[in-house]
Amino acid sequence: MEKVQVFCIGEDKLHEECGVFGVYDLDGNDVASTIYYGLCTLQHRGQESCGIAVSDTFGPKGIVNAYKGMGLCNEVFTPEIMDGLKGNIGVGHVRYSTAGSSTRENAQPLVLNYVKGTLALAHNGNLVNAPELRRELVYNGAIFQTTVDTEVIAYHIARERVRAKSVEEAVSNAMKKLCGAYSLVIASPRKLIGARDPQGFKPLCIGRRDNVYILASETCALDTVGAEFVRDVKPGEIVTITKDGIRSDTTLCDEKKEARCIFEYIYFARPDSTFDGVGVYHSRILAGRMLAKDSPVEADLVVGVPESGNAAALGYSMESGIPYGVAFIKNSYVGRTFIKPKQSSRESAVRVKLNVLKEVVAGKRIIMIDDSIVRGTTSNRIVSMLREAGAKEVHVKVTAPPFLYPCYFGIDIPSGDQLIAHNRTVEEICGLIGADSLSYLKAERLKEMAGGLPICTACFTGRYPIAAPKEDIRGEFEK
Repeated sequence: MEKVQVFCIGEDKLHEECGVFGVYDLDGNDVASTIYYGLCTLQHRGQESCGIAVSDTFGPKGIVNAYKGMGLCNEVFTPEIMDGLKGNIGVGHVRYSTAGSSTRENAQPLVLNYVKGTLALAHNGNLVNAPELRRELVYNGAIFQTTVDTEVIAYHIARERVRAKSVEEAVSNAMKKLCGAYSLVIASPRKLIGARDPQGFKPLCIGRRDNVYILASETCALDTVGAEFVRDVKPGEIVTITKDGIRSDTTLCDEKKEARCIFEYIYFARPDSTFDGVGVYHSRILAGRMLAKDSPVEADLVVGVPESGNAAALGYSMESGIPYGVAFIKNSYVGRTFIKPKQSSRESAVRVKLNVLKEVVAGKRIIMIDDSIVRGTTSNRIVSMLREAGAKEVHVKVTAPPFLYPCYFGIDIPSGDQLIAHNRTVEEICGLIGADSLSYLKAERLKEMAGGLPICTACFTGRYPIAAPKEDIRGEFEK
């Protein structure tokens, strides 16, 4: 039998590592279904694996019901499995691997049984110093079951808990050793804890629905489960939710260290989310407006590459006065992976996902807005599709600067020689993707997208907010 190849539908796009979601129902009702729907809303942040872990704060300590598997939420969690997840406190996770291979063992949440009880932990981000912390634990007798840095975090929290007066104090002590990106959601037998690294690389927010408290990667997940947004967890903050309400520890907060990932605004987050007070949809509209101001071109129609390019295209249209149109129809039933056709066939991964409306683009000069160009293969195919549909000209505008440097904080940017912008001019890239012109958003414009908040732009500028690791931590994405 011929070997089947599985193709990543967005292999020329970047991927976020994961999304986290935690719930504590003070009235004692089961929370698994709420976590499930929250994870479904965060599915764009991770489509390789997912998991839910719950426990009962009114029952005996130390009993955690958990299930995780490979695939999308609606594939992994059957009604029978959901019926078995009983408990009023719990955490959930959706994952796309950036460090550690894509296996069920590496799926989260991780459930830890140790001398002080149990912890269920879900993590979004990448630690820069994970290899050193892992070696320290191994030489002290630790036996690892996974290859993810989340287990390193869990071990350090457990070690600190032996000496600390509370779980949140243990989390604080462990955070002093961690370097890198991490938004954590942790369920102990009687507490739900959220923590965010001092740079605030990844988002984390608090929501409430009656007597139910929620921690989530994005505000859109709060909307799905009918919860009201309370506030964002501050960079460096630890929040503890108990039957008595919310407690906050801001000891590790330092505004001078803040460096949010700009790609939350450009691409990762859903447009209906708000990240540290700045609406993602507004940011993308603004990016389009800035491109129109900085790199105007005569054209008949502005179109966006779905989904993140759509709002920016609208912004470009609003600023330039050039009409906005829909040129691409997206196949909603194609997941992140599908069976790759034989080399001899004419099917294209991009064509399976997108189709061009010929009557919209035929005979027109088109401005095409996209969020990024990584290797350039997808951009080349989309430009070709527009030309085949009859477009007279195709001008590509990108709502990010060129990628030039690796990311160590949770984005799977390939090594330099795989980046189309590596050692190439904008004119050379334009030729490679087959466009009539190409413009990138200026790096100095990025902070405007984030409402003036401190951001990380290392993948464009090489200026890392914390020291880059001495060894490569990007695992399977370093070729």
